[in-house]
Amino acid sequence: MRSSHYLASALLLVAGAALAWPTTPTVAAAQTGGGNVEHGRYLVQDVAMCQQCHSPRDDQGNLLESNLFEGGPIPVRPPWPNDWALIAPRNKGLPGYDDAAAMRLLTEGSIGRDGKQLRPPMPHFHMTKQDAADVIAYMRSLR
Repeated sequence: MRSSHYLASALLLVAGAALAWPTTPTVAAAQTGGGNVEHGRYLVQDVAMCQQCHSPRDDQGNLLESNLFEGGPIPVRPPWPNDWALIAPRNKGLPGYDDAAAMRLLTEGSIGRDGKQLRPPMPHFHMTKQDAADVIAYMRSLR
């Protein structure tokens, strides 16, 4: 009986956490074409962790905070030869991507501007359109 009570409490806690993001657009969201900038920041920095590959590092391997999303060498390499990218491009402001191409990149499996699949280690994103709009709004706010 107690374990089912704890399970029900845990499920309510998880459900409440999922609803933590506001459903009404913020002022920043209204200014960036419908995307929620703060939710986009969360997705970029805390979920996808884009800065880990798209930012340069110092000699000790620490991210250069003043240069986040400016591009840099990919910090990991696979132990076997393959087509792994060695440099991550600047993605601050999403240069070279209009909103439609950025949406395709984030919702259709990381398809680049040229219509081709981006090379590993770039994840194959399949975000919802709203999450992608939020990411685009955040990345555009960094210009």
